[in-house]
Amino acid sequence: MWRDEILEEIYRSREEHALAFNYDLKAICDDLRKRQAQSGRKIISQPLRQPHQSHNKSLHTTG
Repeated sequence: MWRDEILEEIYRSREEHALAFNYDLKAICDDLRKRQAQSGRKIISQPLRQPHQSHNKSLHTTG
């Protein structure tokens, strides 16, 4: 099977980070937000896009 060393490094790093916070998602996210703020990089957020409405009338119920 083909191995991607870069992906393995990413997975290993992510696992180590999660383990450091005992897999507590709130603590992990808080740490990532703190790191992001300390990075000094400009952060650009795009608004969430609304789901595309289907124009296929067969998916709509009648009556």
